[in-house]
Amino acid sequence: MKTFLSSGWAQGLIAVVVIALGGWAWWSLQPEGLAEGLASGNGRIEAVEIDIATKTGGRVRDILASEGDFVRAGEVLAKMDTDVLEAQRREAEARLQQARMGIETAQSQVVQREAEKQAAEALIAQRRAELDAAQRRLARSKELAAKDAVPISKLDDDRAAFQAARAAVAAAQAQSAAAQAAIGQARSNVIAAHSTVEAVQATIERIQADIDDSMLKAPRDGRIQYRVAQPGEVLSPGGVVLNMVDLTDVYMTFFLPTKQAGRVALGAEARLVLDAAPQYVVPAEISFVSDVAQFTPKTVETKEERQKLMFRIKAQIDPSLLREHLQQVKTGLPGMAYVRLDPQVDWPAELQTRLSPQ
Repeated sequence: MKTFLSSGWAQGLIAVVVIALGGWAWWSLQPEGLAEGLASGNGRIEAVEIDIATKTGGRVRDILASEGDFVRAGEVLAKMDTDVLEAQRREAEARLQQARMGIETAQSQVVQREAEKQAAEALIAQRRAELDAAQRRLARSKELAAKDAVPISKLDDDRAAFQAARAAVAAAQAQSAAAQAAIGQARSNVIAAHSTVEAVQATIERIQADIDDSMLKAPRDGRIQYRVAQPGEVLSPGGVVLNMVDLTDVYMTFFLPTKQAGRVALGAEARLVLDAAPQYVVPAEISFVSDVAQFTPKTVETKEERQKLMFRIKAQIDPSLLREHLQQVKTGLPGMAYVRLDPQVDWPAELQTRLSPQ
């Protein structure tokens, strides 16, 4: 029992020492002598990560970038196998030629139907002339028959000829109407043929877009961080091939206690000093202040406990400045972030912007 108590006491003592050392280490990282209107916290340089992924499933043909490579926007980073897509494009191009021939056929049918319509109109004119002649003959026969100048059979023949001529006119008019309907159908076929051509062209454009998307390009300037897939692997749609960091969207995340975080304004000036390059002072701007504390408070909070709550702050580096030093930008580097809480307070000499060694 004595041994157990001694061991427990020793473990407790070790825990207290570790906590004390941790607190000492945290406070030792804090700069000394900051003015009242300045605050600081330690953090790391981070950047927006972008996954270079496939739009459609397929086999990885080639990967042209390696981990650590600096790439420019629009640069081809990987190629997917496009044999199937190219075969589909050739098939669609053949259908396009067929559809275009369909337009010519439909247009020729329109011309043919219009000619039939003209012939029907001419036939109507002919039948009307015949009807007019038959009507005049019938009128004369009626007059002569009334005077017994012609036999009744002549009157009957002229009457029959008149009826036949009138029927012929009606038939010619029906034929003309049919020709007009055929013209409408032929013109509809032309529209349908044009629609087929447009649909096939859209299919070709879609296939071509898939082929173009099979060339995986860098969306922005950045650096390749991870190579996730290898040539020959078959990926599903959305499969990640490479992971890159956007070197034009770089920031440092750090934490401040309640009292200081409450005074940080969006757009406030900040300065970043990296452990690996303390001779440089990089200007930045506060772009984010968390509205939620990072540590869960107890149910009942005292004033001291509220002051222990820490809020996440993000200091964004100017993209134009980053573009001037893209080759030197590295993520993951630790350092200190300084923020001006009071815009009336001047930066001390050691925190004046320095982008070149003195």
